[in-house]
Amino acid sequence: MRDPAAALRIPVGASVSPAYLKTNLLSGLTVALALVPEAIAFGLIAHLSPLAGLYAAVLVAFITSAFGGRPGMVSAAAGSLAVVMVALVVQHGAQYLFAAVVLMGVLQLLFAAARLGKFIRIVPHPVMLGFVNGLALLIFLAQFNHFKQAGPDGNPQWMPGPELLTMFGIVAVTMAIIYLLPRLTKAVPSTLVGILVVSVGCALLGIETKTVGDLGSIAGGLPSFALPSVPFDLETLRIVFPYSLVLAGVGLIESLLTLTLIDEITDTRGQPNRESLALGAANVVSGCFGGMGGCALIGQSMINVNSGATGRLSGIAAALFLLAFILFGSRWIEAIPLAALVGVMFVVCEKTFEWGTFRLFGKVPRADAFVIVLVAGITLVFDLAVAVIAGVIVSALAFAWQHAKQVRARSSVDANGWKVYELEGTLFFASVTAFQNVFAPKDDPQDVVIDFAGARVADHSAIQAIDALAERYRAAGKRLHLRHLSPDCRELLGRAQDMIEVNVLEDPRYRVADDKLA
Repeated sequence: MRDPAAALRIPVGASVSPAYLKTNLLSGLTVALALVPEAIAFGLIAHLSPLAGLYAAVLVAFITSAFGGRPGMVSAAAGSLAVVMVALVVQHGAQYLFAAVVLMGVLQLLFAAARLGKFIRIVPHPVMLGFVNGLALLIFLAQFNHFKQAGPDGNPQWMPGPELLTMFGIVAVTMAIIYLLPRLTKAVPSTLVGILVVSVGCALLGIETKTVGDLGSIAGGLPSFALPSVPFDLETLRIVFPYSLVLAGVGLIESLLTLTLIDEITDTRGQPNRESLALGAANVVSGCFGGMGGCALIGQSMINVNSGATGRLSGIAAALFLLAFILFGSRWIEAIPLAALVGVMFVVCEKTFEWGTFRLFGKVPRADAFVIVLVAGITLVFDLAVAVIAGVIVSALAFAWQHAKQVRARSSVDANGWKVYELEGTLFFASVTAFQNVFAPKDDPQDVVIDFAGARVADHSAIQAIDALAERYRAAGKRLHLRHLSPDCRELLGRAQDMIEVNVLEDPRYRVADDKLA
């Protein structure tokens, strides 16, 4: 039986390979540079000091990279969490936020202990597309805040023309380097080269432009342990629990959907429950060290994966580089033109957005197209958690309507005299009864084939139904042949294992929601 964690381990000898070390360390450095303005900005959005965002980035990135269930994914302080935190900080102060972050982590640990991460596998693909596109647009639009400054009335307004043109020019040069350099060489990440070339060029040419330091100083010491300075009573729990619940939900949704996206990109399988456990532990630690907590960041994760860094080392390196910036390198990091990092994020947005979505309209069911637009729109207007929940509900209603007849099967007899059932539809908890009623083991011939090419096995109830059917045929003295099952299905089946026919070229590849593979 395949080891479900095999895809997450570094191949033997890879940890000492110079190529592996170079790829992951350089990618980690690039990610760390991209994290700096984001962490500072998120800290300021939440009405905290820049170091609260930076410390959260260091702690959350290190713990989730070292112990999480999705190597290559980057977690840190996140804007989706920062906007939830604002009201709590304004009304009760930063210490109550740190208490909320600790409780947020505890709730995520309970989520992992209950092994609920499997349910991310049944999030419909249209919801995933809407999530990815909405988040890409959200990151893209957020970058334009860097082109603004405080006006006479204190409200943000666009920079003066010359400064604005300079910023856009630096952005354009950075993006050009990132896109064109891989045509010449892939020895070093083009993103890192773009940041370094633009930073050195601005310094040598004396170009005056907005820098990372304009957001706030990143200089500081090591984060120090201190329990949140709040009364440990029911009143405090009443204040922080609603925020902790929302923060835990948003963090888990964003992290597990990003995990699923990276699974698809890398054709490997992450472990949602393990990632939830690591994220919960990271947030407990972050809250106890004055950090604002965090979750997965799709932008930085895409930088990492696109650089070829899909191991644990890159995320750990990013956290350590970021800590080194705080302790020793603040003067140089603060001198980096902000436009260079904006250019990096623009490229990330372009690579993250699923442009093929536009080709789907008119080809997929209207309900699916509606869900894609709905999730993306709600992500932009409200928040990620509401968008995903709304998308899942609408998809579930559409699914129930479309699958009113549930499972169907066409039967025929092949040249060998075997009866062949060609199954169509989705086999899941609500359709297993109809599935069982399709077959008549006592009346069927000696050899029976069930072809799943036109069907999809969605959950553990479906797996159990297939096993139960196999037992019925075995009890009747008949031979059952199961064709075109996905690798997940083949691994999870029990009594029907010896009835599976494997065709690697024709068998589908999809995931099944089940604890054994979580």
